[in-house]
Amino acid sequence: MILVDSSVWIDYFNGISTWQTDSLDNYLSNVPVVIGDLILTEVLQGFRSNKDFETAKNFLGALPFRQIGGYNVAIQSAQNYRSLRKAGVTVRKTIDVIIATFCIIEGLTLLHDDRDFDPMESHFFLKTLTPP
Repeated sequence: MILVDSSVWIDYFNGISTWQTDSLDNYLSNVPVVIGDLILTEVLQGFRSNKDFETAKNFLGALPFRQIGGYNVAIQSAQNYRSLRKAGVTVRKTIDVIIATFCIIEGLTLLHDDRDFDPMESHFFLKTLTPP
């Protein structure tokens, strides 16, 4: 199963072609793609028109849904954030630490286009997709 970060979904819905959006397009018909609550919020909040919002909501609503937060994820995310800080790495967005921690705990692979996930790949063995 693959969890797709909002950084990829936003480009996907905007018609921007990257290796990540091309991969997503391929995975949607071949591999289970999961949507998480925090990512759903990030993606949907960016739509300006009600029509586009509803279209995206219906499309994403058809994917398997997972709640990303919770007590265990919160505690482990805080520990991961602190570990990165001690290693001299500052992650810009806490939500990215939460998403990465969730993927690690659940054994999900993450498809992203956000440099905040890079240190979590090397420090915590976050599984991510790489360019073909």
